Amino acid sequence: MRVVVKVGTSTLAHRTGLLNIRRVEQLCRVLSDLKNAGHEVVLVSSGAIGMGVGKLSLGARPSDMPTKQAAAAVGQCELMYTYDKLFTEYRHTVAQILLTASDVEQPERRRNFHNTLTRLLELGALPVINENDTVATEEISIGDNDTLSAMVAANIQADLLVLLSDIDGLYDADPRTHPAARIIPTIHGVTPEVLALAGGSGSELGTGGMVTKLHAAQIAGQAGTDMVIANGDHPEILYQILAGEPVGTKFVAKG
Repeated sequence: MRVVVKVGTSTLAHRTGLLNIRRVEQLCRVLSDLKNAGHEVVLVSSGAIGMGVGKLSLGARPSDMPTKQAAAAVGQCELMYTYDKLFTEYRHTVAQILLTASDVEQPERRRNFHNTLTRLLELGALPVINENDTVATEEISIGDNDTLSAMVAANIQADLLVLLSDIDGLYDADPRTHPAARIIPTIHGVTPEVLALAGGSGSELGTGGMVTKLHAAQIAGQAGTDMVIANGDHPEILYQILAGEPVGTKFVAKG
């Protein structure tokens, strides 16, 4: 399978903004094992701003754009150093790709991105993709990486997109106010009724929420890519997801 895995800041970092070392090590081990099994893996990784917040001891996610960009510049170094170190232990080569909105919206640049990403997969590399937060001001902007990961999955005709976050899936009611809320295991089509189930924004270190995840499901579904929302607390859950077991919420693509 060709799989795009997106991990959010809340999965990669503690509430302090500093790296959750154990979880990142687990993630890299599982993704390496999936590559060893013959799958093509692309990792869309949030976390640059969040890690920069921690490393610069800012205390909270900044609200002004220059400080966000400064935090991203610092955090992206730590993020890629960590990925390169851990994946190298499992004999896998990583490649960094930083994107802006125009890279996936303008036809020529989108084609160039497709060619580069496809060639990296052919060469056996594991691409690590993030928004170029040091220069992108449109959101810091594709900006939730949920949307970016769906665009990446559509661009390379991925078989599956997995969003690992701090939630277990899409519930039939807000679990924070409805203790009896249940996860919806499978969804065919993001209807207005499904969109109505989405809440607000995500964690204080991240930018995405359920709304952005449902938008990602629409983009992926239109491209023929299934999508799964699952909890990233235990990255080993990816084994179950790729085996087709019922985990989280699966959005089945058209056709």
